[in-house]
Amino acid sequence: MRRKIVAGNWKMNTLPAEGIELACGVAKGKGEVCDCVNLIVCPPFTHLYSVIDRLRDTDIAVGAQDCATEVKGAYTGEVSAQMLAALGCEYVILGHSERRQYYGETSETLNKKMARAYESHLTPIYCVGENLEERESNRHFEVVKAQIEEVVFNLTDLQFSKLVIAYEPVWAIGTGKTATAEQAQEIHAYIREVLRSKFGAAAEQCPILYGGSCKPSNAAEIFSQEDVDGGLIGGAALKAEDFIAIGKAF
Repeated sequence: MRRKIVAGNWKMNTLPAEGIELACGVAKGKGEVCDCVNLIVCPPFTHLYSVIDRLRDTDIAVGAQDCATEVKGAYTGEVSAQMLAALGCEYVILGHSERRQYYGETSETLNKKMARAYESHLTPIYCVGENLEERESNRHFEVVKAQIEEVVFNLTDLQFSKLVIAYEPVWAIGTGKTATAEQAQEIHAYIREVLRSKFGAAAEQCPILYGGSCKPSNAAEIFSQEDVDGGLIGGAALKAEDFIAIGKAF
């Protein structure tokens, strides 16, 4: 059975004290969530250590929202995968649509970041997804396939066995449009098919998370789909009760 994962991407939200309070709220509610569900929180860099410290005696994992392409050196403002691992991070989000859109991250960039993550024994949560123009021009399969082939297909079998993929329907985030559970299943099944073409039966064990405005009111329906293994949660991850409610949707 594939791992069930609910990961909270806090993005550029919460000050350190607020982040600690949110982490404590998630820890307090964890007992309401099935042990079969892996909870992950991904705070900003500034309070990663404080959150890791507060969650040390729980089974809630902590991830970072990005890492540098380089191991170390004169790269002002960058944070390396080694640094994240030394803090106690277990995961790192790579290729998020906002990183691609606002900071010009390409497959070349992401191949380097994936390599650094694996070198430091971090599990990448690799994001794929199409924007509104790509969806409306019926290119969504093409776009997602390219994002997988150009990065994931470069992994070894061992690296792939540790990968988590998150699908983001960028066209349904902040546009007023809504992706249905059926649309989520359709693209998740396609992603698994693409993975299967390269990695064979191992594709059946790769968790694929849904990252499109998942919230307590729609999580159960989305998570009931055969190829949806959880969610990469944005706004709803900023309230402990909402995040826990999504975890309980399994």
